[in-house]
Amino acid sequence: MNDGECRLLELLSASDDGATDTLLVAHGFTLDLMVILVRAGATAQSEPILAGGRVVEVRRLRVTGAGRQALAPIHP
Repeated sequence: MNDGECRLLELLSASDDGATDTLLVAHGFTLDLMVILVRAGATAQSEPILAGGRVVEVRRLRVTGAGRQALAPIHP
């Protein structure tokens, strides 16, 4: 696991609600990295939110048990 993947998993594992893809991009993570992580230890779900008086779809990423296990050797 590279540093970017590790940082992203750590950020996601710190929150029960995960994080939106927009927030993750703002933190400097790429969409390609998010796709890699979804394949390896995260989930992504689209959900509607109210923003600026209108409903928009966002993707929320959350760490899975597999992702937490991947972090265990790094953060015992």
